[in-house]
Amino acid sequence: MQQQQQQRRMFTAALLALVFILAAVSTTEAGKKEKPEKKAKKSDCGEWQWSVCVPTSGDCGLGTREGTRTGAECKQTTKTQKCKIPCNWKKQFGAECKYQFQAWGECDLNTALKTRTGNLKRALHNADCQKTVTISKPCGKLTKPKPQGKFHLLKAAC
Repeated sequence: MQQQQQQRRMFTAALLALVFILAAVSTTEAGKKEKPEKKAKKSDCGEWQWSVCVPTSGDCGLGTREGTRTGAECKQTTKTQKCKIPCNWKKQFGAECKYQFQAWGECDLNTALKTRTGNLKRALHNADCQKTVTISKPCGKLTKPKPQGKFHLLKAAC
């Protein structure tokens, strides 16, 4: 009998604890204020348009670029941003365009130039880059065949 009373007390205590926890949770939820949903602002601001990166000194390294956008209700229509032009990129194709180049081709004996093609690998800050570029350079020293004739025979005789 004593065991049944003890079980009832434990059950009652557990039931009261559960009621207390539920009351605490509902009070906390009720205390939170409902925030009115923010109205989605429709902005007439256009996308940022960025100028090319202009190095602070030299033709590569740290620099700045100017950004502009249009819109009557825009809080900001111009801004300046820091940028960097890698010094090992080919500047003749745009300082913000990185190309993966193929091996140099054979020397063209008519022009004394060799060429290679590069495919666009990466464009910084949405730069306008050509997909494929071609570059040429002088072949260097051309090996000419040794003259055959009298001089060759005279040299052999000496």
